[in-house]
Amino acid sequence: MEFVKCLGHPEEFYNLLRFQMGGRRKVIPKMDQMVPGICDPKRKNSHWFTMQDVQFPGHFLEQDSLSSSLKTCYKYLNQTSRSFAAVIQALDGEMRHAVCIFYLVLRALDTLEDDMTISIERKVPLLHNFHSYLYEPDWRFTESKEKDRQVLEDFPTISLEFRNLAEKYQTVIVDVCQKMGFGMAEFLDKRVTSEREWDKYCHYVAGLVGIGLSRLFSASELEDPLIGEDTERANSMGLFLQKTNIIRDYLEDQREGREFWPQETWSKYVKKLGDFAKPENIDFAVQCLNELITNALHHIPDVITYLSRLRNQSIFNFCAIPQVMAIATLAACYNNQQVFKGVVKIRKGQAVTLMMDATNMPAVKAIIHQYMEEIYHRIPTSDPCSTKTRQIISTIRTQNLPNCQLVSRSHYSPIYLSFVMLLAALSWQYLSTLSQVTEDYVQTGEH
Repeated sequence: MEFVKCLGHPEEFYNLLRFQMGGRRKVIPKMDQMVPGICDPKRKNSHWFTMQDVQFPGHFLEQDSLSSSLKTCYKYLNQTSRSFAAVIQALDGEMRHAVCIFYLVLRALDTLEDDMTISIERKVPLLHNFHSYLYEPDWRFTESKEKDRQVLEDFPTISLEFRNLAEKYQTVIVDVCQKMGFGMAEFLDKRVTSEREWDKYCHYVAGLVGIGLSRLFSASELEDPLIGEDTERANSMGLFLQKTNIIRDYLEDQREGREFWPQETWSKYVKKLGDFAKPENIDFAVQCLNELITNALHHIPDVITYLSRLRNQSIFNFCAIPQVMAIATLAACYNNQQVFKGVVKIRKGQAVTLMMDATNMPAVKAIIHQYMEEIYHRIPTSDPCSTKTRQIISTIRTQNLPNCQLVSRSHYSPIYLSFVMLLAALSWQYLSTLSQVTEDYVQTGEH
């Protein structure tokens, strides 16, 4: 079905075919060293942007060199993070284990914060003290009703592997965990009112993740000290991803009783945030949507600067792929009424193409250029925020974005590729049908 969806986009069809036939190793070079893991295709990750449009066939590291507790941690990683686990396991050296444990610690903290069966009076001290539990070998929480409760119930295994990490990694993880716990507690019974508060909330749940990862990268010496020291740009990396999630997930959050759009923005258009889902308010809804997307676009200059500084290939892939996915998602959401009616997703072929292309800085700049131009040409002249949107896109253009297509998208003419891909699809279908008929015939003969 995904191949059929891509027929109108031949370069996506080509890359989807390449990906299925082994091209994923370009993004995850250690794939051959992995054995099947467990992925949950229904996981909704609210605080980290994941490559939700691409499912890997399962991933896990070499088993022989891992302790039993570390094997368990990687099992939990695959169970709770979907395909994000793949890029973690593609990281180089000891950085891989540090980021795995970092993720699981924050996943446990996030699971605790998300559990609505725990009273606020009890939850606040748990969030405040969570970082200290990393040094308590027997601490666990067995009363959660959340889907990912295993990371709380078996927290001793995670905390054990945390204590096995080098002290330079432990220091970063504890510091981020403490700040995030206090930030989450602050917003337990607090709405996001102003755009400043929106930035603050996104900092606590995602910006701190970007800062923590950057400090881990520098601590590993795989990246320069500047990566970990420039917290402003690391924070922007997280804020851009989180704002994209919040913007895209308007309808789902409304249905689940959550509100993350800043009141300062939406109150200019309607009395209640939920009113955007009403057909009579669709024009106002789209105007507010465009304003929030314009706000998020202001983080892209920092994203470009941050990615331009990275030197390690595995870390570059780890950081760049979610960012280009987010940029493509915002382009799909811009001026799109569907955000208030259903789900806006990028095509699987589109996601695969982004993953395979975003492995170097010139390609990332070309991708950003492509989607900025797409948004620019769709800016309604009547939109109240149109001038601001054009201004930020002009600023992004000044960062030397190339006015060209990606190399991987310009080898063949679209007509030729469409013909070839259609022929390939028909051949694939014919061979699959022939194989099934032959198998049925053989089975009938045996009977």
